[in-house]
Amino acid sequence: MAKNKFSKNWLHQHINDPYVKLAQQKGYRARAAFKLTEILDTEKLMRPGDVVIDLGSAPGSWSQVARERLAGPQGTIRGRIIALDLLPMEPVAGVEFIQGDFREEEVLRQLEALLGSQPVDLVISDMAPNLSGVGAADSARIQHVCDLAREFSQEHLKPDGALIVKAFHGSGFSQIVQSFKQTFRRVVERKPKASRDKSSETFLVGVGLKNPGGRQ
Repeated sequence: MAKNKFSKNWLHQHINDPYVKLAQQKGYRARAAFKLTEILDTEKLMRPGDVVIDLGSAPGSWSQVARERLAGPQGTIRGRIIALDLLPMEPVAGVEFIQGDFREEEVLRQLEALLGSQPVDLVISDMAPNLSGVGAADSARIQHVCDLAREFSQEHLKPDGALIVKAFHGSGFSQIVQSFKQTFRRVVERKPKASRDKSSETFLVGVGLKNPGGRQ
């Protein structure tokens, strides 16, 4: 009974959420589009000509935002967007998509083969692992996903490139921030307006590699 009540409350909040309505009006696949938009505007990131990697891309709202930002005349993309997710994703025009688990070497190799020697301007990651409710296990999973995105960025970003990842306040968060500070010259935390008040999600932005082209 309590679960049903929770589900109804969530559904009511979701339907009446202004960002959900706005996403529907603008044709975005999820309200998360506005989280990325705010971060990009605040940090002045992503411009035409950029090479962008979208990790954990499904259902595709962040790829949609990237496509808008890189749009050229007649709807062409000035730059490149490569998206990756464990789940299938409906195509977004001009976006290259790989379906697979980013934690697996084989999938990473596919991504690197598609990318070739092309340096990356921006890595965006809305990835979140399936959470069990067990604090220690969940914090380890979140940290692992953030580390993967950070290590990929360390190897593929331009020296002045940037990484945006979703993390969660709680156990292990300070360690994630610390690892970012070891990797990037500038690190900031962002809680966009479109993030729900009750959510512990916080986005970390790292700009400018301290040691381009190699892991710590």
